[in-house]
Amino acid sequence: MNATLNRRPALMALAAAGLAAPALAQGRRYPDRPLELIVGFAAGGGTDVTARTFARFLEKELGGSVVVNNRPGASGEIGLAYVARARPDGHTLGITNMPGLVSLPIERRTPQFRLDDFEYIANLVSDPSAFSVPSASPIQDIADLVARARQAPETISFGSTGVGTDEHLALVMFQAASGVRLVHVPFPGAGPMRTAVLGNQVEVVGLNVGEVAASPVGVRMIAQGGTTRSPFAPEIPTFQQAGFDVAMSSERGIVVAKGTSADVVARLREATGKVAADPAFQEQCRVQFTEMDYVDGPAWRTRLTEADWRFREMWQRQPWSEA
Repeated sequence: MNATLNRRPALMALAAAGLAAPALAQGRRYPDRPLELIVGFAAGGGTDVTARTFARFLEKELGGSVVVNNRPGASGEIGLAYVARARPDGHTLGITNMPGLVSLPIERRTPQFRLDDFEYIANLVSDPSAFSVPSASPIQDIADLVARARQAPETISFGSTGVGTDEHLALVMFQAASGVRLVHVPFPGAGPMRTAVLGNQVEVVGLNVGEVAASPVGVRMIAQGGTTRSPFAPEIPTFQQAGFDVAMSSERGIVVAKGTSADVVARLREATGKVAADPAFQEQCRVQFTEMDYVDGPAWRTRLTEADWRFREMWQRQPWSEA
């Protein structure tokens, strides 16, 4: 009798260990198949380049393959919605853009995702918005653009990667600050937009600083949306230096679907932090003219909440979907 009673705690402990084992084993097996990294824009743009670089380094940290999948359309909403609806097992990741991550749920009547639909791994980089023109354009600088736009209102075309993206909101802010209006022309990604400006199909485009600095042939930057001059284009003034209250950048980070287990989220955060701290990754970002802006998941979520408040106030003053 005493022996039986003495064995009971041991049996209970073994049973508890048996219940816990699958979860621990699952954590050790992650990932158990290739990961998919969703890009909500066409190939060739800054977001796509960042995603493909990150994927190579993440593979080394996780010991598995990462496949980049472009799902362009609706200013990045299609790609983010795909991630939000994915099975929450950590095998479908998304690379986000701020402000689109925040602005799209505000501006859409029936948004396909909300901020609460994701677990936030980390923000990786920041790339200031910029206005550029064809190299042979008669527009010399941002002041010249304003003068020409005032002489011929709503005739100068401006290309962006869609309503609610960083370059489109930079346009909204620029129009409010300058009093001029341009003709907004959305594209599914930076690649098609660059093709259009090289072909003189649009007169001004919202390519990011890194996108122009990495491939300057045929385009000329006239102003950029950082709060200070960029090390990748030190000769280009900020909008604020040119006298216009505009500050806008594309912040790119990694998310997974809400409900992904805490251990998988922790594993992804750990791996992403190691990638961001890797000198080789930092050098790749530098070579690609992209500024590092690593922020861990919880702090990034707080920053996005603050941005959501700011953009909702901006929406109340001037709904940008009509710009």
